[in-house]
Amino acid sequence: MDSQETPSEMQNRHRTEQKNLQARIMQKKKGATKKTRRGIASECEELQLQLCRKQEQERANSNHNTDQAINLCGHTSVESHSIDLLKDELIEAEPAVDNITQALNISSLVSESVPLSSVPVKKRNRQKERLARRAAENEAAIEEAKKEVADQPDNKSMERKIIMNQCAAKGLTEKFIRPDGHCLFSAIADQLTQIGIPLSGGGDYQPEDQLYKIVREAAAMYLEEHSDEFLAWLDEPLCQYVEKIKNTAEWGGHLELLALARNYNVKIRVIQDGALQTIDPLPDETKKPQEIWVAYYRHGFGLGEHYNSLRKLS
Repeated sequence: MDSQETPSEMQNRHRTEQKNLQARIMQKKKGATKKTRRGIASECEELQLQLCRKQEQERANSNHNTDQAINLCGHTSVESHSIDLLKDELIEAEPAVDNITQALNISSLVSESVPLSSVPVKKRNRQKERLARRAAENEAAIEEAKKEVADQPDNKSMERKIIMNQCAAKGLTEKFIRPDGHCLFSAIADQLTQIGIPLSGGGDYQPEDQLYKIVREAAAMYLEEHSDEFLAWLDEPLCQYVEKIKNTAEWGGHLELLALARNYNVKIRVIQDGALQTIDPLPDETKKPQEIWVAYYRHGFGLGEHYNSLRKLS
């Protein structure tokens, strides 16, 4: 805290700090995924605790400095920066003083012989009142921060509206795909099945909700067999990356779309938030590639990025 900062200024600053922190926390929680939710919650609690400790220490230091000034002067005058607080306390004390005066007047009517000093006067707990005021200020700051976050654009609704308009213009309807990490491969499997392209050369049967496994393996094999086309885009050894794509729920992205477009000789159309992206296969003079369609969401699902299959309207 600045040595020239008044208590009133400090209170305003504390309110602003609480407000900014709550806005920051709300943004963090809003952007949390299933994998990061617990860590972000712990981080937010720690940030809140640190700010509370810092502000409490600043208030304690301010009160200590005021007490020292009173002792050095030898009387009850205070420095100019505490006048606002004293005025607040005097104003708040007026109702209590009026109540006490009324009680004393009634008591004197009943018995003038009762000494004034015998009338019980409830002592105010100023520290408790200050804590209550601060708690109310913090709560108000939190509510204001929540309101600001709530007033921000609803990216989820806006994104879905745009994609639905794009689908309508292209004569497409959305086939929902479970958001489980396999969504890209499940969406491609659904599209290939719709246009009659076999997922693999083998005859192994897979139930519909397991077809993504065949597509995952196809993408992994293509990446491995054509490593020179993809090595420049990888931040880890190819063998590790291929293993994750083949045998885990690792999310697929542009590299996997490119590998699948080339492996199945299809043109993949990706509708996303106002744009249309095309993933082309390698040129094939003997066979014209068919088109398949998927929708890509950035904001629509809690786990993060997501793909749905887009089927032609009947």
